[in-house]
Amino acid sequence: MNFQRYLVPLAAVVLTAWAWQSWGWLGLAMVVTGGVMWTLLHFTRLVQTMKRASQRPIGFVDSAVMLNAKLKTGMNLMHVIAMTKSLGERLSAENVQPEVYKWTDEGASFVTCTFKDGKLTEWAMTRPDAAEAEASQTSPEIS
Repeated sequence: MNFQRYLVPLAAVVLTAWAWQSWGWLGLAMVVTGGVMWTLLHFTRLVQTMKRASQRPIGFVDSAVMLNAKLKTGMNLMHVIAMTKSLGERLSAENVQPEVYKWTDEGASFVTCTFKDGKLTEWAMTRPDAAEAEASQTSPEIS
């Protein structure tokens, strides 16, 4: 069960009640101001992350190996997007759990990430064969 869903609002109510009991209207104003500031900070981070991601190709990452090394179970999708500076290429159907995204680098290596309820549950890195990678980097196919 996800306790964070209930714990954060409960903590906010307890903090608000404590501030009201301790300082009255001044305490209530401080808690509301702090909550608005916290919301604005997170909104700004979200907007900056999406702005950076919009300027790169979908599903591209500088190094799939480095992404694979930095991933940890429980990371949220927004954190992974911030690390890659790119939106992932969606492999699963829309609005279906779990969500599967893929990020590929220039060497055709890719990392496939599975998110359940926005949290990273598993990931796998795939590297191309040496001959396949060499052929994709040296010359394009000629028809």
